[in-house]
Amino acid sequence: MRIARFTSDDDQPRFGVIGERDGRSVLAVLTGDPLYAGIELSGQSLSLDDVRLLAPLIPRSKVVGIGRNYADHAAELGHDLPTEPLMFLKPNTSVVGPGDPIVHPATTGDLQWEAELAVVIGRICRDVPPDQAADVIVGYTVANDVTARDLQRSDDQWTRAKGYDTFCPLGPWIETDLDVSDLRVTTSLRGRDELRQDGRTSQLIFDVPTLVAHVSSVMTLLPGDVILTGTPAGVGRMVPGDEVSVSVEGIGTLTNPVLAA
Repeated sequence: MRIARFTSDDDQPRFGVIGERDGRSVLAVLTGDPLYAGIELSGQSLSLDDVRLLAPLIPRSKVVGIGRNYADHAAELGHDLPTEPLMFLKPNTSVVGPGDPIVHPATTGDLQWEAELAVVIGRICRDVPPDQAADVIVGYTVANDVTARDLQRSDDQWTRAKGYDTFCPLGPWIETDLDVSDLRVTTSLRGRDELRQDGRTSQLIFDVPTLVAHVSSVMTLLPGDVILTGTPAGVGRMVPGDEVSVSVEGIGTLTNPVLAA
């Protein structure tokens, strides 16, 4: 099942389940936020072409990032492999949706993309064993963990490099039924069509159950919290005027333009 968050005719954001009718993609509108109210259909349906997709959720609590979780990415940055998941936080104010601009701050000269599988938590949990991780996951979406690489190198921690507004595009929807053990993860740029990133989730150093267990051993996870699972090799610089597309097999493609601040 694919759950989207959208607006139509400048309405307040609503949620819907994506389906097919007469060969066209439609949204079956839900009565409320499915993370809190469950899946309850309102009886209304809309064409997917007639709505604007938003970030599928705005985390009420946190986005937890995982750094250097692909060996080839750690190598391209000249880092040793971590012995346990390397965590950082992104504020929920960094989240934007499909088509929203990534704003390039004047404070960085090296803004980079990072395509990632994102895990969406579905219920309050703490100290989750790896073999029970699936019980607390509502689904998965696509993320671009935008990073000011020069600030990441210069600062003692990553808050500034990872935390600017617009530095966490999510979308285009949440996929609830997906085996994420071996999915292709890619990045491409408009006008520079060759793939910039091309990896697979089977290359993760720490897999999704391990990440959920590790993060929940440190902090309580709440419905709508997001865990970013790391990015494969091929990160590179974005500049104003670029349009970056990150994709995860089985979910979809998330595209955002890059604008100057």
